[in-house]
Amino acid sequence: MARPEVPALPRAEFEAELRRLVQSHEQQTENERCIECSACERCKDCTFCKGSKALVRCHYCVDSQRCVDSTHCRASRELLGCNHCVACDRCTQSSYLVKSVDCTGCTYCFGCVGLSRKDFHILNRAYDRSTYFALTARLSRELGLG
Repeated sequence: MARPEVPALPRAEFEAELRRLVQSHEQQTENERCIECSACERCKDCTFCKGSKALVRCHYCVDSQRCVDSTHCRASRELLGCNHCVACDRCTQSSYLVKSVDCTGCTYCFGCVGLSRKDFHILNRAYDRSTYFALTARLSRELGLG
C-alpha cells in the first residue's frame, strides 16, 4: 500500500498556524466534564474547584492554574500529583508544601526550592517534626497564610 504524499509546509505557515491555535485555545473558557466547579476556565474532569484555570483531574483546588491530578491545593501553579499545597509552583508528587518551588516527592516543606524526597524542611533546612510544626504555625500567621 502506497503512503499518501505529505504536502510541504513552509516554516512561516507552520508558525502562523501554531500561533493561531495557541491563541484560540487560550481564549476558550468552557470547562469539560467538571462537577460543581465555580468561576473556573478551561478545566477538565475536575470537581469542587473554584477560581482556577486549566486544571485537569483536580479536586477541591482554589485559585490555581495548570495543575494536573492534584487535590486541595490553593494559589498554586503547574503542580502534578500534589495534595494540600499552598502557593507552590512546579512541584510534583508532593503533599503539604507551602510557598515551595520545583520540589518532587516531598512532604511538609515550607519555603523550599528544588528539593527531592525530603520531609519537614523549612527554607531547604531539615527540622524534626515538632520543631517544624511550631515554626510553620508561627510563619503561617505572620505571612497571613492561616
